[in-house]
Amino acid sequence: MTDDDAFTTTVHYEDDADSAHIEDKTVAVLGYGSQGHAHSLNLHESGVDVVVGLREGSASRAAAEEEGLTVTTPAEAAAAADVVSVLVPDTVQPDVYEHAVEPNLEPGDTLQFAHGFNIHYNQIQPPEDVDVTMVAPKSPGHLVRRNYEKEEGTPALLAVYQDATGEATDEALAYAQGIGCARAGVLETTFREEVESDLFGEQAVLCGGVTSLVKHGYETLVDNGYSPEAAYFECLNELKLIVDLMYEGGLGGMWDSVSDTAEYGGLVQGDEIVDDTVRENMEETLEKVQNGEFAREWIAENQAGRPSYTQLREAEKNHEIEEVGERLRDLFAWADEQEADTEKEQVTADD
Repeated sequence: MTDDDAFTTTVHYEDDADSAHIEDKTVAVLGYGSQGHAHSLNLHESGVDVVVGLREGSASRAAAEEEGLTVTTPAEAAAAADVVSVLVPDTVQPDVYEHAVEPNLEPGDTLQFAHGFNIHYNQIQPPEDVDVTMVAPKSPGHLVRRNYEKEEGTPALLAVYQDATGEATDEALAYAQGIGCARAGVLETTFREEVESDLFGEQAVLCGGVTSLVKHGYETLVDNGYSPEAAYFECLNELKLIVDLMYEGGLGGMWDSVSDTAEYGGLVQGDEIVDDTVRENMEETLEKVQNGEFAREWIAENQAGRPSYTQLREAEKNHEIEEVGERLRDLFAWADEQEADTEKEQVTADD
């Protein structure tokens, strides 16, 4: 546990984890997508008994078996396991739980997640005699795997929703150690905090807010006679440079790295663009997450076959900035390597 009083939450490291809490247990990892393949391989190489649960006909079966992992159906994996790590997409978790996991849970088992959506919004309601935990690495699975192989770590969140055995936290820490996250730091949270902050961040800033800001900036330049290529570079391409600076040194590090002209213009105009009205909209977005309105809307959207999702996704793909960007990205040396990484991720995306 950290002695650093600067943290407002408890942070655990490798010295706080005891592998004995998991080394004699079997862990079933359901799914072999972004997180599933990383958790499976890292645990396996940490000496944990791992069985991967994949549906019949899954395209990921061969890949998992080639890595030396035991692969079976989700139901068989759950039946064999003491810890069931549910890493299939949120939208299919309730069905997998109902048909494969719930019938095979025994008292004292652990039901574990990397995101708390279905527990927090009661789409999965586990029995009272099992532990329910979450270990959520704060990066995509390929980076969790890459960092592990480099003997480095990826920070993660840890939460306990239900502690039937009295050992839920210790076991979750051992799991976090097994996938390499305790090397970097494991921060304690709750299912509610993880879910609500995650959904809000995605919608208001990381995915929804940023893409909307980029498109509006692009459209403003193009509508005023500037070339699509110049607009793309200024409003999308260079965003990565700024985000990397913030990632490495916070906002202060970014301001120190850009020109004085850029700093002054940003400080003067930033709050003019993203003003109090935007903050009010963010408050409304957060309220919809907190009161379950967004969850109900998303669940209903899936039950209806995703009509709005499909329409919105198609409109996004057809925005002019996408066509311009596809051409311009071919100019960069990293394009081929990035395409290869993307294809690798897509092979397992549905599992």
